[in-house]
Parts: sequence; C-alpha cells; structure tokens
Amino acid sequence: MLVRHRGREPFVSPSATVAPGAILSGDVVVEAGARIMHGAVLTAEDGEVRIGAESVVLENALIRGRAGHPAIIGSHVMVGPHAHVNGASVADGAFIATGASVFPGAVVGAGAEVRINAVVHVNTTLEPGAVVPIAWVAVGTPAQLFSPDRHDEIWAVQQALDFPGTVYGVARSDGAAEIMRRQSAFYAAHDDDEIVDEAR
Repeated sequence: MLVRHRGREPFVSPSATVAPGAILSGDVVVEAGARIMHGAVLTAEDGEVRIGAESVVLENALIRGRAGHPAIIGSHVMVGPHAHVNGASVADGAFIATGASVFPGAVVGAGAEVRINAVVHVNTTLEPGAVVPIAWVAVGTPAQLFSPDRHDEIWAVQQALDFPGTVYGVARSDGAAEIMRRQSAFYAAHDDDEIVDEAR
C-alpha cells in the first residue's frame, strides 16, 4: 500500500516490486530491481527513505526515516525479516540479518554484516566489511563490539552518544512522560494520511 504522508508520496521504480501487504508511507523511493516483501513497512516520518537498486527488504522489516536522520539503503543490500533500520545509512552490499536493529545516526559500511539480533547503536559507525556477531552490540565511532552481557562496558560508550536526544529530541533528564507526550503529538501527523495505491 502506498500512502501520502505529510504531503509526500512514495515513488516505486516500474521494475521494482512491492508485495501485497507492504506499506510505503511518505517520501519513500524504491529504485530499480528492489524488492519490498510482505508486511514490510517503509515510513518516511519527517525524513526520507531510499532503497537502492536490487536491494531486498524482507517480511515484516521496518525502515524509518527521521528529520536529520534519513534512512538510506544502498544497492544490493539485504534487510532481513523483522529487522529495524531507523534513521541510518546502510552502504552497498551490506547485510542486515533477521531481527537486527540499526539506530538513528548510525552508518553501516559497504559489505558489512549485522548478524541475527545484533544492534548498531545511535551515532555508531561500522567500518566497511565489519561483522557484528549474532546478538552482539556495536557502539561508538569507530564501532567497538561487545557481547550483550557486557552492559556496563556498552553503557560507558553509549551514554555519550545521546540516545534520547538523537532519537526523541529530548534530554535524558526530561523523563519518559515528556518523551511520550512528544512522540504522541509527532505520530498524530498520520491522522491526515491518504492511501494513494492499495493495489501494489
């Protein structure tokens, strides 16, 4: 389904595929030969989403563009089922495996692999060809890799990367109620969405 959001509507190359049940919302561009599979959601909230040539976004993946943090997927990229790419840049030939998460401001270099359930944190740069092992966490620039049980070491790097400021535009001290107040108001922009094409 193609949806007009904030006055912008998706563009899909005639040689690309958007499977039934996938949703493309707002300023989304899907280039030639790309394939967007069932249940995937590509949503340009207030920042663009770009899917490069011959890239594949598999079932139930979420790709979200944000102001200041567009979601740019290069060519020949695989985004696995249930993966989450939010306001990040993924270079050509990279692999984002099932359940992996890539957060705003992150950069995944060409040919890098983010394996099953791995995380690339906010404002983190993963070098070309790097591998984040299954369920591990990449954090910082250049990325340091940690197993998930090393929380204190992850936090020592992550704290300075400003997750609440990067993702929500608030200070950590503003608290959860303020974050959710702003998020509720932000997502209310979907009240004005219009379906452009259900048939794709």
